[in-house]
Amino acid sequence: MEFYVVFSAPVTISTAQNLMAACSQLVTQKGATSLRLLISTPGGEVPAGMTLYNFFKALPIPVITHNIGNVDSIGNAMFLAGKQRLACPHSTFMFHGVGRNAEKIMLEEKNLKETLAAILADQKRIGDIIVSETNITAENAGKLFAEASTKDADFALANGIVHSIEQLQIPLGAPIISLVLT
Repeated sequence: MEFYVVFSAPVTISTAQNLMAACSQLVTQKGATSLRLLISTPGGEVPAGMTLYNFFKALPIPVITHNIGNVDSIGNAMFLAGKQRLACPHSTFMFHGVGRNAEKIMLEEKNLKETLAAILADQKRIGDIIVSETNITAENAGKLFAEASTKDADFALANGIVHSIEQLQIPLGAPIISLVLT
């Protein structure tokens, strides 16, 4: 049985843990034969997004991802885990470089170097996923990060981010899991 799972939240450690727990339960206790992840996210934390990408790739059943609004920032890595990837006609994908929030940090050479190294490593990991899952080259992934722009569903289709553009259609009686995450 295919389950529809709605994820409309920022990507954080907490929301990722809740999403993975819900999906794990559907697979192990409810007999899910596939998961259709309906995603709209403003992005969030790189470690949480990377964890979700690896988790969805590891599941023993097909995961279908469907952009039902906006897939922004690290949400793209999560989205690209789908074996089949769809986008609603008016959905968007936003790409930008990795950044860090800085509160009360001592600005000295060592800290700046460590921070820059971490940012570049995270950006490379996300770029590697984009390159391996789409038709986008490493050079063009770098340009997407530098542009910090929002792309439409047609761009996503032309570049292999999605396999097709389709309006979401949930069959009558289909099981829908809508997580309320804060």
